[in-house]
Amino acid sequence: MKQFNLYIKAIYSQIEWESVTHIHIRSWMVDLVENKLTAKSINRKVSTLRSFFNFLHRQTIVDSNPTAKVITPKIPKRLPSFILESQIEKLFDTIPLNNFEDTRNRLIIELIYSTGMRRSELIKLKDLDVDSSNKMIKVLGKGSKERYIPLASKMIDKLKAWTTLRNAYFADKPCDDALFLTSKGKVFYPKALYNIVTSYLSTVTTAEKKSPHILRHSFATHLMNKGADLNAVKELLGHSSLAATQVYTHNSIEKLKEVYKKAHPKSIKV
Repeated sequence: MKQFNLYIKAIYSQIEWESVTHIHIRSWMVDLVENKLTAKSINRKVSTLRSFFNFLHRQTIVDSNPTAKVITPKIPKRLPSFILESQIEKLFDTIPLNNFEDTRNRLIIELIYSTGMRRSELIKLKDLDVDSSNKMIKVLGKGSKERYIPLASKMIDKLKAWTTLRNAYFADKPCDDALFLTSKGKVFYPKALYNIVTSYLSTVTTAEKKSPHILRHSFATHLMNKGADLNAVKELLGHSSLAATQVYTHNSIEKLKEVYKKAHPKSIKV
């Protein structure tokens, strides 16, 4: 509000609030663009003005809200960050399996990447959620919605080996009821899981984001790049609408463009 007030007084001298029109607001928005503000920041500022003029209108200080005639800039869609397949392979090649924690950490990373489940979903997993005979795992997602994600035979074997190792490790120690536990036998809290994944991803990528969610993005992106059906990816991720999944098609299209440029003898800029 102070920024807009300073601008309006500097450009239009002694103008009062009741005299402000959409033209004045548009002029301010142009100034913000010229000062390199993002569309998201500009929209937030205009939203503040909109609320303020709604208040003035309720107080009968202005006849109408001038922001009603203002079209805010479109916020560009941010593509999900992901880890390259080669980096994922390198990660699994470099994670040691020397002890209880190493084995657990590698399996956590591999399971998130193999299923695309959320960090919160992995934390809630229990032994009974793994259906070895049908090669599925039950996940409790947002809104307490259950979904089943298929598992490869090798992943089933690794989970069996893990539970054997975990049970032996806590044979004479009290522990919580969860598939993955800390070395003290407690259920993971989100930050601890975040730190584990981030530390390992830091060894193979310099990407700014290295959270467990990046593994989920990588799972979906790599499936789309291999030609997976969009609806199938939606179900695997547990999205409530297809719109949330469609963002991964953009990464897939960019991959197709890259392949086209490198492989087609008559390739041009696309």
